[in-house]
Amino acid sequence: MLPSETLLHAAVFALTVLQALASDTFIAAVYEHSVILPDVTEEPVSPDDALALMNKNMDILEGAIKAAAQQGAHIIVTPEDGIYGWRFTREAIYPYLEDIPDPAVNWIPCTDPTRFAPAAVQERLSCMARNNSIYVVANIGDKKVCNSSDPSCPSDGRYQYNTAVVFDPEGKLVARYHKYHLFRGETQFNYPKEPEAVTFETPFGKFGIFTCFDILFREPAVVLVNELQVDTVLFPTAWMNVLPFLSAIEFHSAWAMGMGVNLLSANTHNIGFAMTGHGLFTPKGPAAYHYDSRTEEGHLLLAELSSHPHLSPTYPPAINWSLHATSVKKFPGGNDTFSAAVRRDIFTFIELRSKAGNCTVCQGDLCCYLMYQMSNKSEDEVYVLGAFDGLHGSLIKYHWQICTLLKCKSTDLNTCGQPVETAKTKFEMFSLSGTFGTNYVFPEVLYSGVQLAPGEFEVLRDGRLKSKHATLKPLLTATLFGRFYDKDLPHPLRNPQ
Repeated sequence: MLPSETLLHAAVFALTVLQALASDTFIAAVYEHSVILPDVTEEPVSPDDALALMNKNMDILEGAIKAAAQQGAHIIVTPEDGIYGWRFTREAIYPYLEDIPDPAVNWIPCTDPTRFAPAAVQERLSCMARNNSIYVVANIGDKKVCNSSDPSCPSDGRYQYNTAVVFDPEGKLVARYHKYHLFRGETQFNYPKEPEAVTFETPFGKFGIFTCFDILFREPAVVLVNELQVDTVLFPTAWMNVLPFLSAIEFHSAWAMGMGVNLLSANTHNIGFAMTGHGLFTPKGPAAYHYDSRTEEGHLLLAELSSHPHLSPTYPPAINWSLHATSVKKFPGGNDTFSAAVRRDIFTFIELRSKAGNCTVCQGDLCCYLMYQMSNKSEDEVYVLGAFDGLHGSLIKYHWQICTLLKCKSTDLNTCGQPVETAKTKFEMFSLSGTFGTNYVFPEVLYSGVQLAPGEFEVLRDGRLKSKHATLKPLLTATLFGRFYDKDLPHPLRNPQ
């Protein structure tokens, strides 16, 4: 790069920093990417073929990054698996991996590409950030050589990690995070030996980063927010939507509200795998979100967010999630309960047989209380109040406490808890609370068509999830989703193979 170009870039970068410092807000972007996938093969392709596939995806990502920068974005998050997809064996993914150094090395791949060669992907991402004066967050694969002196070293002599990287507006590598909680099927990757808590400072707040399944666990998610006090979490994900509680926009918005931080959620888009839903979520609800289960197109979102949301005068107050529920007597109806499965979790339910009323349902240490009034009860729709207090998961087991008002798939009570996307019944009001044993509770309200309800509900300081007025659309679920980290089973031993 010529000296004049270097000076020009330094001036642009300094101006960007000054603009960010002059405001208590920043503009963030997330991109939901319809990934070009490689052919399924158990044999590794050549490094040139691997790079050609990754360049096709990076061409699309570069277009989104340029568009975001032109609209004033300071940072953009791109999805997990966004550069090469996910259809790999351990051997087949190897040509797609690069050795990603510790950010402490102070490296700008765009201007010094041979320092840690080969690093074609890191070089291109770095140049995208540098050429557009924007922070770029991407998901790539890291490889680390190991040997027999390391008892955990895999037999092929290397660790392979699902890795999130961040490049600053100069193109410098400022963060590297190895995913700790691998979802089933990610056998191409290893777990790091210890969970990582990765943060970095920007002119517009303190940022933390983790990937997809990590959001459901104390380490790293809760550690970043409660112990390291980040303002904003960067969240590349490949989230497969699972109704009624774990669709992407539903849970990610609820998590940002429950944890009191910004969450920049960028999802992979593949409707065949039920992957869609991304957004810019805040402690007060979604600033922007998008859910598209019909087309195969990518989508760019931008929004202006508070740099330090916890300093805002409108920051939500602390909530005692069990205060109201532990102070009321049980509503009638506790003897009319039945059991049904939400996936593999057996909930205790009670049917809402009237258009209005109060009811209680309990399971384990959790009792859930509901006051409600329907506007236009549809005769072919059944709603229930449900409770679940127990371990969820197969290999990795973690504890949930859930209180939910939900629509059943049909009038057959055995379908209660099965996925459903549409409804016809609206509510004049609802108020939901529970005797939670945890302070980590995430409020969800989901409308027909898998749409959020920003500004239409509130959480009172005594733990009630309450509608502000009649629901504007038919209701799918209103849920208090609790994570009881203290009851989680010990993490299973991780096999590096």
